[in-house]
Amino acid sequence: MNEIGWPTNDSKHLLVDSKQMLKLEKEMFFDGMPQEALMEKAGIQISHWLLKRKHLLKHGIVVLIGPGHNGGDGAVIARELFLKGYPVKVWCPFPIKKKLTIDHVNYLTSIGVTKLANSPEVNGKELWIDAVFGNNQTRKVDNKLIELLNQKFHNKYGKVLSIDVPTGLCPDRGEPFLDSAVKANYTLAIGLNKIGLTQDSALPFIGELHHIDIGIPISKLSKVGKKIFKVTYSDLKNICLPSLQKNFNKYKRGRTLLIAGSEKYPGAAYLALKGALSSGAGFISAVLPELVAESIWQVAPEIVLKGTMQSNQSGNASLYSALKNIDLSGYDSLAVGPGIGIDNDDWRKSKDFLIGFQGLLILDADALNRISESKLGSKFFLERKFKTWITPHSKEFLRLFPNIRCQTNVGRALIAAKEYNISVLLKGANSIVADNKKAWQLFGTDSQTARAGLGDLLSGFVAGSSAIDSTICRTITTDFFAKYVLLHSFAASMCKRGSNASAIGDELSKIMRNRKMREIS
Repeated sequence: MNEIGWPTNDSKHLLVDSKQMLKLEKEMFFDGMPQEALMEKAGIQISHWLLKRKHLLKHGIVVLIGPGHNGGDGAVIARELFLKGYPVKVWCPFPIKKKLTIDHVNYLTSIGVTKLANSPEVNGKELWIDAVFGNNQTRKVDNKLIELLNQKFHNKYGKVLSIDVPTGLCPDRGEPFLDSAVKANYTLAIGLNKIGLTQDSALPFIGELHHIDIGIPISKLSKVGKKIFKVTYSDLKNICLPSLQKNFNKYKRGRTLLIAGSEKYPGAAYLALKGALSSGAGFISAVLPELVAESIWQVAPEIVLKGTMQSNQSGNASLYSALKNIDLSGYDSLAVGPGIGIDNDDWRKSKDFLIGFQGLLILDADALNRISESKLGSKFFLERKFKTWITPHSKEFLRLFPNIRCQTNVGRALIAAKEYNISVLLKGANSIVADNKKAWQLFGTDSQTARAGLGDLLSGFVAGSSAIDSTICRTITTDFFAKYVLLHSFAASMCKRGSNASAIGDELSKIMRNRKMREIS
């Protein structure tokens, strides 16, 4: 039975490292699943995938067969495609070690499949299938083999498909073992997606990533210790946020406060407020620099101005001048940071107000930079006993947590979340949201989110959305955070009027007005 949560705990969504995948396979073998049967299933499923894309097969196929069971998967694929009438050749760049793979290759030659004595011609039109190492690769690979495959990838008729993991790419880190790895047009992950394939560093190598289901039982998946989920735009159809009752007034639709902008960065305040407005929150307040406060009624008359911030000589905002005069107890969420600039003395005087805030605190941009430069540093999060979400990009994260060492961004986010009892959005090409138990790896999201100003828009949107959901749910959990980030990215992908933050904010507002987004009562 699937665990309750978003997304579902199934083979399509669950991410694992190489050791976790091998453990699952061993458990299946121990329970009676023959290795031969698993190899057959993997090879046949991949063959079916290819037969649905006959344009890839029309010039024939060359399968590069490795020494282990990944090579066996490739041999099964070669057999199935040959029996369907396609011209198939195989090449074994290394001596084959596994008996199952040897048997499959011997059978191939017996039925008429050509076994090449030398490397295939890179200028040919055939599809090359990289079935050399897959998930089991733990070592450096001969650069000559990688160069050969990449010559094929780059030529006029180059099409390369990697089985499970491109040769030379670490399945855990998503980085090459040496200087490079095979560049594939398609990567077909067998059983479960390997965590290395979803890391930013893997994107130049994997091409299109597809999942091949081999029927791993749900009972096995539920026992995977560290839950990391791959989420894509297709998961929006099941996103369902809590529904708003018809008799809710503005105060029951979420109360949020934004502290953003400075004389140096006034635009950040406008964009954060636009994000909050797009969420549909009922009551949005703001503390703004005087420069922005003077004109905010013209562009966002809905905003309730709760005060203004003074600025230092460098044009950076004073949080203390804002926080000392505000009662924070009336807010469900508080977002601080977009465009406020750096002022270490001001942070020292103002941090206690934020530590004591009992609602959801969202810290972004310069709020994080102020923390990393302060004497207390990341211990600030330990001082705070209430729910905290942070939104750093990779450089901000490293400044905040210089002592966290891990091979992947998802691992770093999980460690920070656990050690400091916070929820972390680590922004990147494939952003990660993590708490102390789970992580959500966004994948295949639109590159339009990598633009100046969209982080400010996101902060405001998260503040407003979380304020709404905090009024309905007793406890707002980190999966909500992941949903907001995915919706923000989706809005960027759907925006037809341009890719600037303001236009994307309008698109986000349109999406959130869709009643279907809020169907759970």
